[in-house]
Amino acid sequence: MDGSASEINVILIGLLASLGAGLMTAVGALPVLFGREIDRRARDTLLGFAAGVMLAASFFSLILPAIDAAELRTGSTFLAALIAGAGIALGAGTVAGLNAAIPHEHFVSGREGVATEGLARIWLFVLAITIHNFPEGLAVGVGFGDGNVAGGMALAVGIGLQNAPEGLAVAVALRGQGYSRLYSFLVAAATGLIEPVGGLIGVVAVTAAEWVLPWGLGFAAGAMVYVISHEIIPETHRSGHQNRATTGLIGGLILMMILDVTFG
Repeated sequence: MDGSASEINVILIGLLASLGAGLMTAVGALPVLFGREIDRRARDTLLGFAAGVMLAASFFSLILPAIDAAELRTGSTFLAALIAGAGIALGAGTVAGLNAAIPHEHFVSGREGVATEGLARIWLFVLAITIHNFPEGLAVGVGFGDGNVAGGMALAVGIGLQNAPEGLAVAVALRGQGYSRLYSFLVAAATGLIEPVGGLIGVVAVTAAEWVLPWGLGFAAGAMVYVISHEIIPETHRSGHQNRATTGLIGGLILMMILDVTFG
């Protein structure tokens, strides 16, 4: 990175990009304001699409660049793979720890984490949203490491695309539990606001210390892969729509791969 001014510019771009990606949850939730309903099959297909985008982003935009960055710094392909793998394990382990320690609630599977009696239900939703969306913002921020604006923007676009069906799914689930259209939209829109926090942390960390970059990329990838495997895929297969969900996943993966190869 050349100079503090350049670093500040990259940090600002990373923050704004992660904010834009997060705001796509509100765009996805807009149909509930106009009375549009979505059935479970379509919802599972869209969530499968989101999982595909996240999966491709994890590998093409995070894991492979992590290996490249580590190899550049160590001069060893083997050590680079070890560093990337360690970062992935740390990211997945951190989210798994948060998932076990923080009380939260899923729309279908119910409450998880430590005892949740007495904790308002809306805060359980907020905590669940924080656990699941923070890694996405972190990934966007880390994606701007070494001033790689093109790669970071491609990742932000991909995360934004998968945020839209997630926002719609949250809004529809809240509507199904009897909440008003406006309330459902506002809560769904709020789910994306944690992402610029993660984005700022990620871009500041990798900009301040170059050695953090491969670890940060791997960490973000591991966190996202954990969410895909532990939350999104089981949710999309719960109602017998696994074929549609898998089709959506393949479509999302291909789209994100094209975005990354073309613009990253």
